[in-house]
Amino acid sequence: IVFFAYWGTKYADKMKYMKYSFVPGMAIFGTTAILLILEPHFSCTVIVFLLVLVMLFISGMDTKYFIMLGIIVGVGVLVLWATGLLGYAMDRMDGWGKALEYTTSEMWQTTWQTRNSLYAIGSGGLTGLGLGQSRQKYLYLPEPQNDFVFAIVCEELGLVGALIVLVLFGLLVWRGITMSRKASDTFGKLLGIGLTAQVGLQVILNIFVITDWLPNTGISLPFFSYGGSSILTTFISMGVALSVLKRKDHI
Repeated sequence: IVFFAYWGTKYADKMKYMKYSFVPGMAIFGTTAILLILEPHFSCTVIVFLLVLVMLFISGMDTKYFIMLGIIVGVGVLVLWATGLLGYAMDRMDGWGKALEYTTSEMWQTTWQTRNSLYAIGSGGLTGLGLGQSRQKYLYLPEPQNDFVFAIVCEELGLVGALIVLVLFGLLVWRGITMSRKASDTFGKLLGIGLTAQVGLQVILNIFVITDWLPNTGISLPFFSYGGSSILTTFISMGVALSVLKRKDHI
């Protein structure tokens, strides 16, 4: 995000040309993606890819290059699939959308976490079971404090509480983007929007995973999921985004 904010500022009037937008974008994403895939950490690769798209879009890259980018990524995924490098990710793809279906005992175990996430969301009802009264977090939903913490929020606070949390996230993203758009310099504008977009993307992807709209991946929910490094980097990102306020002419 910081790199593309700098790059988009330095070459603001040239981002419509391939060598100033598409080429450096692919170079940065490609080198990062290789390391993440070798780890492997496919969910982080997806987030980085989406952030690259966001940063290139707000920097002014021509639309036709996004189509080229989509084709390249599609070919890359096919190569990974054909060579078997997707590994465990393909197992999760096989269980996508089948959390409540019993096909085989092996698939039943594969979808265990997603299925119990849906049970937690459903048992919360309209107003929830009460704060701290979740049942699914006791041995049923594995590691409920991590990526699937929002399912417990839904169970304890219900639909009403879940919607309040989502509205707060929506206000955070809206405020971050509107604040950044008023920055007095291009760098602050791109940096603020990029950091805010990262939080928004993580929230959307995390909610889609726990509701089985996306395959099970390791995407944390900002400010909620357990983890010292995660919460620390999120706070740092929001602190940097807030610093954009000091570089704008008016609110």
